[in-house]
Amino acid sequence: MSDRVAAEDVLLFVNAAVTATGQREFRSSAEEQKLSLGFVHEYVCVNYRPLYAATLALDINDHNAALIVERLLRTPREAAPGEGPLIAARLAKLPPQRVYRLFGALRAAGVNNRRTRAIVRDWLAGRDLAHDAVKYRSGLRSAARHAHLPFPRSGERGAELGDFLFAPGRRARYAHPTLEAFRRARHEQGALYELPFTVAEGFAARHGVPREVFLERMAPRMTRLERLRTRAAEPGTDLSVMPLTRLALYVLSLPFEERAARRDELTGALRAAARRVAGPHAGRWGRVAAVLDDSWSASGSGMKRRRPLAVALGCHFLLEALAGPGAYAAHWTSGGRDPLLVRPWGPTPLGARILDALEDAPERLVIVSDGWDNAPPGLAGEVLRVWRTRLDPQRRTGVVHVNPVYDADVFDVRRLAPGVPTAGIRDAEDLPALVEIARFAEGREGLPALRAYLDSRVELFLGTAPEEARA
Repeated sequence: MSDRVAAEDVLLFVNAAVTATGQREFRSSAEEQKLSLGFVHEYVCVNYRPLYAATLALDINDHNAALIVERLLRTPREAAPGEGPLIAARLAKLPPQRVYRLFGALRAAGVNNRRTRAIVRDWLAGRDLAHDAVKYRSGLRSAARHAHLPFPRSGERGAELGDFLFAPGRRARYAHPTLEAFRRARHEQGALYELPFTVAEGFAARHGVPREVFLERMAPRMTRLERLRTRAAEPGTDLSVMPLTRLALYVLSLPFEERAARRDELTGALRAAARRVAGPHAGRWGRVAAVLDDSWSASGSGMKRRRPLAVALGCHFLLEALAGPGAYAAHWTSGGRDPLLVRPWGPTPLGARILDALEDAPERLVIVSDGWDNAPPGLAGEVLRVWRTRLDPQRRTGVVHVNPVYDADVFDVRRLAPGVPTAGIRDAEDLPALVEIARFAEGREGLPALRAYLDSRVELFLGTAPEEARA
C-alpha cells in the first residue's frame, strides 16, 4: 500500500511539473498556482528526494526544472547520490536567461555552499562569456560575484571582461569584437549589426532605424526561431520547421479569414511538423480516436492565451500522423469538423463526445481536455466507468486522458474517472512519452516499475544508457 501511495505521489508531482508554471489559469489565480505548486515541491522533495531529482530527466517544463534545481541546491546536506550530474545536465538544457534568474534567486536566498559555487562555475565555463556579458550583463555579473569567479585584474591579460562587467568606464575601447561592438553601438548604427539580435533591437530603436531595414540587415546573425518569429507572416516562410505547439499557437492567433485564405500552407505546415514529431512511430498506433476540448475554458488566461486549445490542435495533427492510414477520427467538443478554424467557445460535453468516439471501438482513445466535464456534469466519468467495467473489461481499447491545465485546488491535473490514466501535458510534442508514463497511473504497475522507468530516463538523459536502449 505504501508503494502505491508513493507512486501516486510521484505521478501527481510529474503532472504538476509538466503543466504548472505559477501563472494565472482559466479557473485559478497566479497566487493560488504558486502556493499549490510550492507545497507539492516541498512535499515530494522531503519525502521522495531521489525520485524528485530524477524528474529532471523527464519532459517537465523549464519553470519547474529551475525550482527543482533551486530546492536541491538549498539543501545540500540531504543530497542523494547522482544529483550533481543531473543538475548540470538540466542546466545545460535550460534557456540562459532562466539559469541566470535561478542563480539570482540562489544569491538572494544566501545559498552559497561549495556545491552551488562549483555548479555555477562549471555552467559559466561552458558559456561564451563575452556574449553573455553583452546579452545578460546583470545576470552574469551577479553570478560571477556569487560564485567568486576570478577575473584577471586590470592590466593583466584577459582583464577586459572583468572591466566590462564591473568597471565599464575604465577602458576607451575593447580588443574583444563583441564587447567593442557594444561600446560602439551607442553612437554608431553600423556596430549594432555585430551584436546578438535582442541586444541590437534596443540599439536600433534608440537610433530610430526602420524595422524592415533592421531585420533585413540583421538576418545573417539571427537564429532560426528569431527569423521565424519576425518573418512568420511573410509569404514563402517555411513554417513547418517551427515546434508543433508554437506553430499551433501562431495559427490560432490569425484571424479566421487569414486562416481560410492560407489553408493549404498552414495545414501542410502543421502536418509536416507533426510527422517530424511522430518520427518512427508514424502510422503505428492503429485505429485512433481523439476527443479534443475546444470549449470556452480552452481560451486559457491572459498569461497563457489559447494555450490549452493550441495543445489540442497540435495533438490533433500529431495523432493523425501516429494513426494508421485513414484510421484516425477527431471529435471536438463543439462538434466542429474543421480543425484549422477552431475557436474556444461553449460548454464541455465530454461525455457525449466520448460516446461518439467509442462507437467504432478504436484501439486507442486519447482525450485532450482540462477535465471540466459540465454538459452534463460527470457524464464523461460515468461513460468511461461503464465502458471499462462492463463493455470492455478486456481493455481492447486503450484510453488515456492528457490535461494541459494544472488544478491548484487538487495539487494535480483534473481527472475524469479513477480507472482512466491521466497525465499532464505542456506541449503536444510530449504526447507519445506521456502516453507511455500514463500507464503507471492505472495502478497496475507499482513503485518498483516506476523507479526502473525513471532510472532508465536518467541514463538516457545523462547519456549513460546502453546502446540498445538509445536506439
